[in-house]
Formats: sequence, C-alpha cells, structure tokens
Amino acid sequence: MNIFVCVKQVPNTAEVRWDFEKGTLIREGVESICNPFDLYAIEEGIRIKERLKKGNVIALTMGPPQAEEILKEAISMGVDDGILISDRAFAGADTLATSYTLAKAIEKVGNVGVVLAGKQAIDGDTAQVGPELAAMLAIPQVTYVRKIAEIDEEKAVVERLTDYGYDVVETQLPVLFTVVKEINEPRLPSLRGKMKARNFKPKLFTSSDLDVDESKIGLAGSPTNVKRIFQPELRKAGEKYEGDPENLAKILAERIKGLKLI
Repeated sequence: MNIFVCVKQVPNTAEVRWDFEKGTLIREGVESICNPFDLYAIEEGIRIKERLKKGNVIALTMGPPQAEEILKEAISMGVDDGILISDRAFAGADTLATSYTLAKAIEKVGNVGVVLAGKQAIDGDTAQVGPELAAMLAIPQVTYVRKIAEIDEEKAVVERLTDYGYDVVETQLPVLFTVVKEINEPRLPSLRGKMKARNFKPKLFTSSDLDVDESKIGLAGSPTNVKRIFQPELRKAGEKYEGDPENLAKILAERIKGLKLI
C-alpha cells in the first residue's frame, strides 16, 4: 500500500513580493520553504506506516527543479521516496490544473491507500487542491482531520475539526485526508535521514511521462484568472473619545452629521 503525501514549495511569507501587472507572486530571490501545513501531513504519513507496520510513504510535489529540496526534507524526516513533477508545460497551473496533474502522477504509481495533504498552502490559502485531487482520483475525502483514531488496510476512523468541536467520521480506503496542525508534532530529521537525503534524487515526471490531456495542464488548463491585485489604501489613525454615554452619543451624532453620512 502506498501512502502519498502532497507537499508544496512556497515563498517565505515574510518576504513576499507581487507583480501587480501580472497578478502573480515574484518568487525569484525569495527564500522558499516547505508549506508548513504539509509538514504535519508528512509526519502523519510516517505515523500511519508505523502503525500499520507496512506501506511505502511517497512525497510528491509539482514545481520547478529546485522544489526537490522539500522532497529531500521529507526524506530526512523518514519518508521512503519522492516524486518531482516538473515541466514548463505545467507552469501557470491553478488549483484545478494542479490537482489534475497530481492525480495523474498518483495514478501512474498506483496502489493507493492514503493520500495526505496539509489543509492549505500559505501562498494561496484556497484549501482547494486536496478536495479537487480526491475528486480527480474518485476516492472519499475527509478535510481538516485532527486525529486518526483507527486505521487499517480497509477503513479508517478520524476526527474532523469543525467550528464547534469535531465530527467522528468513518471512511473506507483508499481515502484522502487534509490535516490540521493539531494532528501531531512533526519530528526533527534524524542523522540517518539527513545522510539519506543528502544524496537523494527524486523520480522525475514530465508531461511526456504522464498520460495527460494537454488542455488540462498548466496555464491552458487553468480557468482561474486574477483580474487585479492591489494594496489597500493606508488610513490615518482613528479618533478616540472618552466620557459618559450621553456626551459620547452627542459627539458621535455631530461627527456623523459633519461627515454627511445621513
């Protein structure tokens, strides 16, 4: 059984810059890191293998050649193998095209047991790739998983975080989970893991390696269009008044009249 973990290389949000004309992030010259939520997915994939005492944990990412660095990070934590999906044909992909391409890569490897992903990526915050990927693979999905209570090769029982607590969900395998940070504490890389990662080279999948429809990948397969990106106007500090309610009400009424809001 293969346990797939989807990871993404993202720009460090402390150094984000925008191309306001194109509506895209400027990634050149900006430090890249593994999406923080994906570290919890990596940890959970390793834990599932440890619980079942079987399985193969595979990290996969779609991105430029330098994205192999986050696959090495996953290997250093204990992941068994890594796949880099990289081709200029995939450039400009939105969440739909990304999910389609990831699905094709997972289908190529096969023997799907569990697919894991962080709840969202910090450079987009859409939380769409996980659910879309499950739909592409035609498997069940449970989002915002905070605990995997039970799991075997046929089914799993998990706790799904909600605004008012959590739901207990039972699902058959194969299944896709998106996880939240409450699920675990990612382990630090071991010395053996670091040594393995140093010389690790991921499998490379290009568009010619995958059975893809060219109209569904990259920019051509992305129906999302960014019309405009702008910075909010800076506003001056607000006004503060103190006093008893009656006087404050009079002040507020006068201010509203002065602004001609009514």
